[in-house]
Amino acid sequence: MTLHRKSVPVALFLALGGCLSTISPPDLGDLYKRAALVDDLHRNPVVVIPGILGSRLLDEESGRLAWGAFAGDYADPRTPEGARSIALPMREGASLAELRDGVRPDGVLDRLKVNWLGLPLTLRAYVRILASLGVGGYRDEGLARGGAVDYGQDHFTCFQFPYDWRRDNVENARSLHAFLEERRAYVRRELERRYGAKVPEVRFDIVAHSMGGLLTRYFLQYGDADLPADGSLPPLTWAGARHVDRVVLVGTPNAGSVRALADLVHGVSFGPFLPTYEPAVVGNFPSVYQLLPRSRHRPLVDAVDGVRPVGDLFDPELWERMGWGLASPAEDGVLRALLPDVPDPAARRRIALDHQRKCLERARRFQAALDVPADPPPGLTLSLFAGDAIATPAVAAADSRDGRVSIVEEGPGDGTVLRTSALLDERVGREWTPRLDSPIRWSRTTFLFTDHLGLTHDPAFTDNLLYHLLEEPRR
Repeated sequence: MTLHRKSVPVALFLALGGCLSTISPPDLGDLYKRAALVDDLHRNPVVVIPGILGSRLLDEESGRLAWGAFAGDYADPRTPEGARSIALPMREGASLAELRDGVRPDGVLDRLKVNWLGLPLTLRAYVRILASLGVGGYRDEGLARGGAVDYGQDHFTCFQFPYDWRRDNVENARSLHAFLEERRAYVRRELERRYGAKVPEVRFDIVAHSMGGLLTRYFLQYGDADLPADGSLPPLTWAGARHVDRVVLVGTPNAGSVRALADLVHGVSFGPFLPTYEPAVVGNFPSVYQLLPRSRHRPLVDAVDGVRPVGDLFDPELWERMGWGLASPAEDGVLRALLPDVPDPAARRRIALDHQRKCLERARRFQAALDVPADPPPGLTLSLFAGDAIATPAVAAADSRDGRVSIVEEGPGDGTVLRTSALLDERVGREWTPRLDSPIRWSRTTFLFTDHLGLTHDPAFTDNLLYHLLEEPRR
C-alpha cells in the first residue's frame, strides 16, 4: 500500500497519537508571581477596551439600564419606551455626532443577568481579561473604586475604558484620546506621590477585544482627528501611538463580519426567551455598519445564481432596493415607536433612509481610514489573538425578491470573526499567494482553537499575554 504524499502528515500525526499524553495548562500564578510583584516606574498601566455590547449603558433620565440587564427595570426593546431608550435620535439635516440622547456608558459590562433560569449571556470576556491581568499583578481601578476588591492604595495599573458602543467608532476613538490624557495625568501624580519621581512620560499598553480593536487602531493612527467633512481621509500621523507601547487585539474583525450584515437585515436575538432587537433598532447604530465586511472580499453573492457578487455594501440604493434594516417597509411599526412625534409614515421613512445613508457613508470612510497601509512607529507593537478552528460565516447570499440574507459559505475563524478578517488578509477575493498580504503590520499573531468570547478564557491567551506584557524585553 502506498500513501499519497499529501496523506503523510495525517498518517504521521495518527501514528504519533499513541505516544501523546494529555498536557495540563501551566500554573500561571507560579510562572508570573515574581514579575507580578514588581511594582515600579517601569510597568506600563494597561487599558482594557471591550467590544460591541461590552459596556453598560445607563439612561440618565429614567435611571434604567438601556443595555446591561435582561431582568428587573431595564429598557425592554419590545416596548416603545424601551426601543427609544436604546436607539439613538434620528433627524434629517443633523450629523451623526449631533444626534445625542441621555444615555451614557456606565462601566465595562462584566456579565449580563437574565431572568430565565439564570441563563448567562457569554459577555464575561472582560471578567476573564481582568482576571488574567490580575494574575500578573495588575490592579483594576474600576473594581477598586466600586468596592469589589480592596487593593489598598495599589490600584492604578489597570483601567477599563467603557464607551457608548452604539455610536460612531471615530467618536469613541476620540473619547479614548481624552480618557488616556486624564489617566496619564493621574498616573504621573501617583508615581510622584509614591516614588518621589517626576516622570516625564507615561505610556500605556492596551488590550482590546473585538470592535474595541477597531477604535483602538483608529486612535493609534489618527489620534483625536475626525474624518474630514470634505470626504477625504485624515492625515496618518500615528498621533495616538505617542503614549502607547504595546497593543493586543483579541478577535478583532479588522475586515468586518458577515454576521453584522445579517444582524442589520434580520435584527438580533441573544437567546431563547430574550427580547429581539428589531432591524430598525440595530440599523440605528452607526457602529454596526462599521463592522460590515469589505465589498472587495466578495462576502455577498446573488441568491439566484450563487456566484455573482452583489454590489457595494455601502451603497444606500442597494439597501433601499433590498429593503434592509431601516429601509424595510415592515419596520414602520418600530419607526413609529422611535419617532413618536412624526405621524406621517412617508416622513418617518424619509428620516430613516437619511439616517441609514449617513451611517453607511461614515462606515465607508472609517474602513478606508483603517485600511491605509502603514508601518507602526518604532517601539509600538501590534499583537493579535484570533481563532481559526470554528466554522464561521464567510459568504452570504442575498435574495432580491424578499431581501433575505442567508449564510452559504463558512471558513475558519472563531464563530463570529474569520481568521482572514482578524488578519485583514487582502488575498481574499483574488488570486491566492503564499505570504500574508495585509495593510496591518503585525508584530506577532497567536491562533487559538476556541470561539469569539472564549478566546479570553484560554490559558494560552493568559500565558502569552502576561509574557508579552511583563517579561518580553521592551524598547
